[in-house]
This record gives sequence, C-alpha cells and structure tokens, in this order.
Amino acid sequence: LKNNFPSVEIIVLSFIYPFVRKNYTWNDVPVIAYNGRAFRGPLKYFLWKNIRHGLNELHRQQDIIGLLSFWCGECAWLAKNFADKNNLLHFCWILGQDAKKENRWVRKIDPAGSELIALSDFLQTEFEKNHGIKPAHLVTPGINTSMFSEEKKEKVIDVLGAGSLIPLKQYHIFIEIIAELKKKQPCIRAAICGKGPEEKKLQALIKKLGLEENIELKGELPHVEVLKLMQQSKIFLHPSAYEGFVVVCIEALYAGAKVVSFVKPMNREIHKWHIASSQEEMVEITRNLLKEEKETTRVLFKSIDETAKEMMQLFGN
Repeated sequence: LKNNFPSVEIIVLSFIYPFVRKNYTWNDVPVIAYNGRAFRGPLKYFLWKNIRHGLNELHRQQDIIGLLSFWCGECAWLAKNFADKNNLLHFCWILGQDAKKENRWVRKIDPAGSELIALSDFLQTEFEKNHGIKPAHLVTPGINTSMFSEEKKEKVIDVLGAGSLIPLKQYHIFIEIIAELKKKQPCIRAAICGKGPEEKKLQALIKKLGLEENIELKGELPHVEVLKLMQQSKIFLHPSAYEGFVVVCIEALYAGAKVVSFVKPMNREIHKWHIASSQEEMVEITRNLLKEEKETTRVLFKSIDETAKEMMQLFGN
C-alpha cells in the first residue's frame, strides 16, 4: 500500500504484537502497538479503552478516509463501532478461521455484506454458509516477486512443506505420505520449515517411521530463506485441514514448484496447483508429479501490487 499510494498515510494499530507498548516505524509506516497480551480477562476493557483513545486522537489529527480490519474479530468490532460513530468507511478482511461458525464476534459486530472482504472464494462461501451474510468484496492475496532470486536453482528437494507446526496444519500427514513414497523411492528427500507445539511429536513420528535420512525439520527460517528452498523443490505439499488462502502455495508456484493441497481456495483452477480429496489421493498425485520431468516454470497467481490497488479501490483511491 505504501509503495503504490505514497501520498496516503497508513497507520497501523497493532492490538497484540509485539509484546510491548510502544510507537515505532516499520517500512516507513507508523505503528502503534498496544501489547494486548498484558490485558486478559476483565483487563480487556482497559485495552479497548486505550485503543478507542488512540483512534480518537488520530481522528482529531488526521483526515481519516477509512479503516481496514484484519480478521473478523475483536479488531473489527472496535473499528466498526468507531467508524459508525464517526461516519467513516470500514472494511473487514476475512482471512481464515474467522469465517468458521464458532466465531462469536460476528454477531457482536453485525456487519453488512458491503463492508466484508473475503480473501478467497472458499471464505466467501464459508462465511455466508456459517453466518448468513455474503461478503460483497473479494480481494485475494498476492506475492512480492522482488523477494525471489533470479538465479536458477537445482531441484535437490523432492517435497517441501512450510508453516506453523500446529494440529490444524496436519504435518503428521506430510510425514506419513513421505513414508509411503519412500517404498518406491528410497532416497526421497523432504523438508519442513516452521516451528510450533507439534515439533517433538513430528520428530518422534519421523524416527518411528525410519525417515531420519529422508525428512529434515529445518525449524523457523527467515522468509527469504524459505523462498530459496521453494526454488530448490519439485513439489510443495500442504496438508492443512483448513485455510483461507495459502499464500505459501502461491509463493511456491512462483518459485517453480508444483503444489498439492487439500484446501481449494478458488472456484477456478490454478495452474500447477493440484487438489486432493484424501490422504491416499495426495500420495498418488505427489507420486505422479515426482515422475514428471523437472521444470522451473514460474506461475504468477497475482502480485502484491495488484492486491494493494484492489484494496484501495474500495476506499475510493
């Protein structure tokens, strides 16, 4: 947004992270951090009071054209209340699990479809199914192509995964699939980037299945390093049970890898992105893709510049 609309001042109000109360600048964007982790239970009232005070101060100092909330939750509730009170535009970007039926914030926010933006076709449908409101807008994610190396990389990794090591991401399925593929391809090479509470369980499963020589848990890596690994990978395997739109998958496509996942974000097909309906089908698709010739053709789903421009159009820019 900052690069494409330099004349628009963008200010970020960060509710939770970082775990410190301070004002700072990130990529020339002012950030007001409220350290929401310090306000739990009844203390939440004081967090909300601080944020409302911050919004009122900004409103006195700036000509606010609108507010954009990330996730349909606490943030959107406060932002909508403030926007309604001051006759300002407010949009909420639905990004993933906030579309689920269990999200009680939706009833509190009581949004109109016209102020809801879905990240994908899947989330647009999911939100309407669960909450009876169809998001009127669709803004899909894009990638920053300048972060990718132009140097051609040898495809030394057969299968790569990347993400938080949490139950939702189902990396035990990733490991089980590699075990199955190893039966016909003993020297298969795989890696998983990320950290999380499931790490020890996954390490134990790798050992149990005798995959110490086949799968490497690389831990948390800088984003650029993950993109380099994608460029060295033939297949990006994402066994997550639920996703709004997997940005790592479109990054992997641009890195020249083929993608296999359970979740289908868009109604239309995306070139080189394969959807499996079961673990068995995921094994079969991955096995067949590994038999194909190596290729490094990039697939650009969308650039982050396009996403920024689509978002600003909603605010009349």
